[in-house]
Amino acid sequence: MKPSKNTQTRHAAILRHLKQNGRATVDELAELFSTTPQTIRKDLNLLSDEGRVMRFHGGASLLAGTEYTLFEVRQEIARDEKEAIGRAVADLVPSHTAVIINSGTTTAAAARHLASHAGLKVVTDSVSVANEIRGFPGVEVMVPGGIVRPSDGAILGEAAVDFIRQFRADVAVIGAAAVAQDGALLDYDLREASVARAIIENARHVILAADSSKFERMAPVCIGHLSQVRTLVTDQRCPAALKALCQSHGVGLVEA
Repeated sequence: MKPSKNTQTRHAAILRHLKQNGRATVDELAELFSTTPQTIRKDLNLLSDEGRVMRFHGGASLLAGTEYTLFEVRQEIARDEKEAIGRAVADLVPSHTAVIINSGTTTAAAARHLASHAGLKVVTDSVSVANEIRGFPGVEVMVPGGIVRPSDGAILGEAAVDFIRQFRADVAVIGAAAVAQDGALLDYDLREASVARAIIENARHVILAADSSKFERMAPVCIGHLSQVRTLVTDQRCPAALKALCQSHGVGLVEA
């Protein structure tokens, strides 16, 4: 049955709130819209069934849309999953290695957990990541030149691509806006895709850090394929189809 006009209006308002804040609890939304928690739970379940939000216990978070929202908002999307993924990724990075870290909220979570590592040389195409880890005692940070994207501090352009191509990293940590059914790794920004391709091509061990909501979503630009990845680190909701893709392409799977 088609939702009532009032329900549709509330759904649109919930989505606007999540776009601005990344996530919200049932109680918060019930108070905001002067309705009952039971009504909000029903709303969130319907929006989840439509693939528009991701439910977590007691609330919901925004799913990646068709364009970049502010970095601070994207950090709140699947926040707990990203934090667990970040810890697991950092555990896979040995000390005394050269690392390239791609711009993104999940890769930024991984970077934050490198504080106890020693002897790391890190190249990152993100001024946000560079600023966050520049004080780590065991980390030397390098950033390329290029255009800084205002929304999240990603460094874009041919200068960034040329800079990254000068390195042969032991480990690359990359993210993706989406992972297609055929294993294609997708993004929204053509310029960032060029940087990501250079990172993949110039690393011995590529780690893809992506929460499970990215699977079977769509984005317009291809940055690579799952077969180019050595290890996928995702959350414990990893779909069976994605597990099968990893197995068929010989990709190690870590469910954080």
